[in-house]
Amino acid sequence: MLRICISVATLAMISTAAFAQDFTTAAEVKPILDATKPQWIAVREFDGKDLLYFTNLLAWRCGVAKIRYGLNGEAPATVFAMEACHEGTAQPNALLMANGELLYVTHDLGSVQTVSVEVEFDDNTKATAEYARAAILTP
Repeated sequence: MLRICISVATLAMISTAAFAQDFTTAAEVKPILDATKPQWIAVREFDGKDLLYFTNLLAWRCGVAKIRYGLNGEAPATVFAMEACHEGTAQPNALLMANGELLYVTHDLGSVQTVSVEVEFDDNTKATAEYARAAILTP
């Protein structure tokens, strides 16, 4: 619920003119991803596994060149495969998942204790974040 409230508040702060943008460049998505950094990822225990979700990052992936992550003290070296941006369409950031893409990766139950994330933007800048399991665990 808190995540929803924060997301709604963030969107409310974006000016009306911003909604005319496609959000397909680093300059357009960086402010949004900076404001939503606590919600970049989430862990869910499901069917005897830890599911590590990247949904927030994927929703703003146009303008992002790569997402890397590392678990339990590892540097963010593992690349998370993203669906391509649908430039030239009315909703370039839409998640169609037509080629079998996923919003998450699967790990052994309880194995995800900390996560390091690095987002590389299309302007070659980077943003990083560190998360403890308790901060990103969803019910």
